[in-house]
Amino acid sequence: MKTKTNITSLDQILDKKYGKKGEPLREKWEQEFEVFRLGVLLEEARTKLGMTQEELAKKCGTNKSYISRIENNSSDIRLSTLMKIIQQGLGGQLKLSLEL
Repeated sequence: MKTKTNITSLDQILDKKYGKKGEPLREKWEQEFEVFRLGVLLEEARTKLGMTQEELAKKCGTNKSYISRIENNSSDIRLSTLMKIIQQGLGGQLKLSLEL
């Protein structure tokens, strides 16, 4: 017995809603998603280490509300500040990649 699956990929959904990669609306969505993803990664790392936002803020010289805004995608973050949070606050290292 043969069954037919109608599975739609995320890229197909995004193509339909925001256009193909490279189109302005799609690029805006991709950028906002990466900012969201960064906040989630920082929150996961912090909670894995058993730290509160306040404890993380103290370790890296900022305040709790700034950490909260980053985790909730409500604030832009400078690379130097991000590195300080990751290195001093979380004891980790930031690795970047570039895709063309």
